[in-house]
Amino acid sequence: MNKELEHRFVTELEDNQNIVHKVCSLYTNDKDSHNDLFQEITIQLWKAYPKFRGDAKFSTWMYRVALNTAITLYRKSKKRVKTQDFDSVLYKIKATDYDDTEERQLKLMYDAIKQLGDIDKALVFLYLEDKDYSEIAETLGISEVNARVKMSRVKTKLKTILNP
Repeated sequence: MNKELEHRFVTELEDNQNIVHKVCSLYTNDKDSHNDLFQEITIQLWKAYPKFRGDAKFSTWMYRVALNTAITLYRKSKKRVKTQDFDSVLYKIKATDYDDTEERQLKLMYDAIKQLGDIDKALVFLYLEDKDYSEIAETLGISEVNARVKMSRVKTKLKTILNP
């Protein structure tokens, strides 16, 4: 892979790494699993980056790859996420410590969201990230109408979980 492509990837990843951290927070329960999933998502992003055409924003593409990776790994093993060695590129990515203050404040909401199915989790996550329904639909590969209907049903389900 050429150096220019590698540099663009590293820059985009560093600028948007909180997206990956947020996805990891949804699909893991401890710091080690969070770090493992972060690494695995980064590997998948790196592998897929040469095929990124720029049809959508980098962040939208990143959400899609991160969510698909998390859902795939979550379904394979709900206890432990297995990762691959990424030493050849990892040293080039400047990782910053993740401030989880906001996530701790939203713990009850996240706990409720974790009780949802995989696709519903992703839907709520994108909704909470202020994505419009067309971007949610594009990211999840469903129609905009379907995204709206699913979100309405998920809101009702979350109300039931949060207010039994």
